[in-house]
Amino acid sequence: MTPEARVTLLETIGLMRAGFVAHGCPFYDALGAALVVDVEQDGPIAALLAPYADEPFESAFVLRLLGGVHRLVLAGSAPSIAAHYPSTGGDGDAEAVFAALISVVASSPEVLGDWFARPPQTNEVGRSAALASGLLVVAGALGLPISVREIGSSAGLNLRLDSYWYEQDGTGWGDPSSAVRFVDQWPGGTPPFGADLEIADRRGCDRDPIDATSADGALTLLSYIWPEPPERFVRARDAIAAARDVPVTIDRADAIGWVPNQLANRPAGTALVVMHSVMWQYLDAATQRTIRASLRETGRAATPDAPVAWVRLEPNEEHYVPAELRVSIWDGRAAEPREQLLATSGFHGGELTWVAEAGAPAG
Repeated sequence: MTPEARVTLLETIGLMRAGFVAHGCPFYDALGAALVVDVEQDGPIAALLAPYADEPFESAFVLRLLGGVHRLVLAGSAPSIAAHYPSTGGDGDAEAVFAALISVVASSPEVLGDWFARPPQTNEVGRSAALASGLLVVAGALGLPISVREIGSSAGLNLRLDSYWYEQDGTGWGDPSSAVRFVDQWPGGTPPFGADLEIADRRGCDRDPIDATSADGALTLLSYIWPEPPERFVRARDAIAAARDVPVTIDRADAIGWVPNQLANRPAGTALVVMHSVMWQYLDAATQRTIRASLRETGRAATPDAPVAWVRLEPNEEHYVPAELRVSIWDGRAAEPREQLLATSGFHGGELTWVAEAGAPAG
């Protein structure tokens, strides 16, 4: 690779490593350190990344590589690597992993090729705590069943958020028998857990949807989950198991056409809620403008019996971190939506710092 591409790749790895440390995955950070050495020495793994070395950070080719390796591990196809992976009970020896990976690639250089063509889809279940909080606020404000439409659904694990349990200080909402649990994650205030939130129907879209109920789809999803911290991996595994009991429809479609169509054909007697999490920055400017314009146009025609809402957990527009949970509601009572910042959070979930008045509707 060219010297310029090498510099870009090393910068990308550095940013990735900072994320691994910040989100509690020292094992991947150590793998990143080994990858730096390999890139500096034009090693065999660097050769795999060379065609993508000058791609922007957002293309996440390093994460694509790690996802492919993790899939080999989880599928039982690389026992020499699995012996060291935390997600398979290994000893966490990153140097041993890298040495084994070089051996695997040397014998089968095509083994990771397909994964570079697929952007990561973590379908992070930890974001359900924020999204459910937003839906509870909408339900409390509007008093109607909700039709949920999610952009960038991947496998739809967050569309099934009412299958999980949410609790703060002994009060909660959701399925109390669920293995996927979010407990005491709202310091300083709580969403309105007493709101009558009924999800009447749910639908999503994705450019490359994954079937979480299939063995291959489940393996793909877990491959993209970092092997640390262990609770994150276990939570994803439990959510995938629960998905089999809650069917959802994920359309293979781009958001630019899908959102306006869903808004134009919303079910009667429900509040239609467009929601998404940590994906807005991947949409081009034209798609963002189209979605905003469709929401505004539909919102201006909304009524108390046919309202529209927009719930999103996305990076801060100026500083990127933290992620912000925001809600906008069009209910026909005013020309402009009722908008509110509800909470801030990490991109993978964790604590939500509740900044809205406890239980207050947007507005």
